[in-house]
Amino acid sequence: MNKEKTIISTIDFVKKTLANAEGGHDWWHIYRVWKTAKQIAKTENVNLFIVELGALLHDIADSKFNNGNEAIGPKIAKDFLEHQKLDKETIDHVDKIIKNISFKGGKEIQKFKSAELDVIQDADRLDAIGAIGIARTFNYGGFKNREIYNPEIPPNLNMTREEYKNSTAPTINHFYEKLLLLKEKMNTKTGKIIAEGRHSFMELYLNQFYKEWEGDK
Repeated sequence: MNKEKTIISTIDFVKKTLANAEGGHDWWHIYRVWKTAKQIAKTENVNLFIVELGALLHDIADSKFNNGNEAIGPKIAKDFLEHQKLDKETIDHVDKIIKNISFKGGKEIQKFKSAELDVIQDADRLDAIGAIGIARTFNYGGFKNREIYNPEIPPNLNMTREEYKNSTAPTINHFYEKLLLLKEKMNTKTGKIIAEGRHSFMELYLNQFYKEWEGDK
């Protein structure tokens, strides 16, 4: 098995598959997660090949854009990996990573754990916070035609998984319902360090947002 060739083939496959994806879940999101995952992996005892494959394929068909169907992404990824003639152990591991990486409201008990999943999950969550995270959040809110902010609709911090998936709340609420919670959910030492800076940036942003909302008085 030529691992380098497999990674190149996977990159090409992901680029083509996500060619028309929403801006926050496109190839460049995958690219950033892949790069960050490789950075975190340097300080962790992991199988780098699994980390790269999992990072590249983790959002190949996000359920948000497939009527909530969470089975499509893992199936597309598994079919691709089988076509690459990879061993069953590798395919099964990547499959489990894709099925267990999502935030899903942050209240579900994760059914699968591995060091590789920890690395990719941190990389994916880091792309949801900080400057990039803010940009992605408002891009998705615009894509769904949501209000930017409505002070009459407070954040819901006790949503069920289904409520979280089906929420149409203003974009600012998402900071409290997900983004500001991610710092405490990092798995790795490197992930936690990076998250601190990005979390602080979001807090600064929100403070400025509310000042401007009230006319900067």
